[in-house]
Amino acid sequence: MPVEREGGIVAPAKERKNKELTREDYRAELRRLQIELVRLQKHVIKNGLKVLVILEGRDAAGKDGTIKRIIQHMSPRETRVVALGKPTEQETHTWYFQRFVPHLPVPEEVVLFNRSWYNRAGVERVMGFCSEDEYRTFMESVVPFEHMLVNSGVIMLKYYLDISHAEQRKRLRDRRDDPLSQWKVSPIDEMAQKLWKKYSVARDQMLARTHNPVTPWYVVRADDKRHTRLNVIRHILWSIPYHGRKRAKLRPDPDQIFQYDRSYLDDGMIAK
Repeated sequence: MPVEREGGIVAPAKERKNKELTREDYRAELRRLQIELVRLQKHVIKNGLKVLVILEGRDAAGKDGTIKRIIQHMSPRETRVVALGKPTEQETHTWYFQRFVPHLPVPEEVVLFNRSWYNRAGVERVMGFCSEDEYRTFMESVVPFEHMLVNSGVIMLKYYLDISHAEQRKRLRDRRDDPLSQWKVSPIDEMAQKLWKKYSVARDQMLARTHNPVTPWYVVRADDKRHTRLNVIRHILWSIPYHGRKRAKLRPDPDQIFQYDRSYLDDGMIAK
């Protein structure tokens, strides 16, 4: 049966195929959307807004490439990308969110988190890098923490880039074979395919327990990189009002990006 969602009726996953998108069409649309991002940023600066964009997803889901296209022509003074590494010994003994707080956006700023505090619900959970008590505490406190940020004026958008098992296998293989991508290869990558089902369970629990009306999750079907990048940008522009915005021309594809719902785990909208 078709799935009804904001933006129109969406066909069942098995009936859907990505729309044809040539390189020329992709580049033209990307340029159009990047011009809109510059307009959005001018509005953010003029009005002292604080924008936080969180991108999560499995290894090789396309977070780096998506962020690169978002910030490509934005002002480096008012745009930051945060990709924190392994916590220090001292950080492991402090309040979990403390290491993230200094990186939150200040007025006039757009900040993108390439992975975030949700590491605790994903990699740390699956790989055993946190205890059950630490995981439970995180899951109980993350939504109130995010609500506190929103109440303080932060505009928060959370995206989960979702790829299939086969597509992740291909991308990880390509990454290992590409001499320019060696910096992306890590021991955790090697376990991504072996622990696919455990990561799926962790993802499902994270989305179900931390999706809410104030800070909802938006799932992005990310097997096609071009569609992923364009639709995340469209959704950002669609979600944040700014001067001169023509919303009708920014509508994201509801086949590619949609607000999380439990039913999508059953109908194939979210990869199992």
